Amino acid sequence: MPARAYWTGQIRLALVSIPVQLFSATKSAAKVSFNQIHKPTGKRIRYEKVVPGVGKAEADDIVRGYEVEKGKYVLFEDEEIEDVKLEAKRTIDLVQFVDEDQIDPVYFDKPIYVSPDDDEVAGEAYVVLRDAMKETGKVGLGQIVIRGKASIVCLKPHGKGLVIETLRYPEEVHKADQFFADVPEVEPEEELKTMAEELIKRKVKPFDPKAFKDPYDAALREMIEAKLEDRPPEAIDEPEVGAQVINLMDALKKSMSAESGKGGASKSSSRKTAAKSSSSQSKSSAKSAKGKAAAKSDDKGGEKKTGSRSRRAA
Repeated sequence: MPARAYWTGQIRLALVSIPVQLFSATKSAAKVSFNQIHKPTGKRIRYEKVVPGVGKAEADDIVRGYEVEKGKYVLFEDEEIEDVKLEAKRTIDLVQFVDEDQIDPVYFDKPIYVSPDDDEVAGEAYVVLRDAMKETGKVGLGQIVIRGKASIVCLKPHGKGLVIETLRYPEEVHKADQFFADVPEVEPEEELKTMAEELIKRKVKPFDPKAFKDPYDAALREMIEAKLEDRPPEAIDEPEVGAQVINLMDALKKSMSAESGKGGASKSSSRKTAAKSSSSQSKSSAKSAKGKAAAKSDDKGGEKKTGSRSRRAA
């Protein structure tokens, strides 16, 4: 395995149990992070726990508190909180299956890779469950306990394997109505919708995450390299900021024109080449025609002159 599993247990569907291991699907270390440094000495800043008006707090005197009102706390010892933590059953019971599009995307939180345990029987059961979910088009819902806390999980096929996505509880999600209250109740013109649909169709292509870069992270890394090499940092290309839309129809037309220009550059150049070629052919044909006409004219003229001379001679 490329990494160490942070949870081992089993997925249970009715009487079927499948031993599995869980691996984090994301990397937090991929982003640039900074420490606070004391500039005169170059040493890292450390924080001490201090009580205002009292001074440094001893570790044995620190407890946890829940603020019930400003400045008033209910206090808890670590042991009391530990007693409340759920026992890790090491089992994910799949209690329900649904269509994935029935789950609002705002509930999805964190992806986790699910790998079968190092066991031939477990591997076969794992594949059976994966393929059955693919065929039915369903995802499984259950709960998992990690570090004493329960999370809702959504299990679904992912390539050759399975992936779990933890879900937020309803109380963790804001109701959308308050944020969409100012969305106008209007029926857009049909032409506007048609143009927008066409613009979307022109930009449809397979998803490739490598096509997207983080310009801020790239700029930070370039700045770090520049400081290490004692040179000015190179400029990093940033995406252009679009102008404020004043006339939606004009904006859509300009967007369509720009997209047509991107896709039709080679076509237009070939058209220009073809046009030049036909133009040159036309010119050469015209010259040829003029040459033939002039030759005929000379021949006729010659015949007339010869005829007149022969008459005079006669």
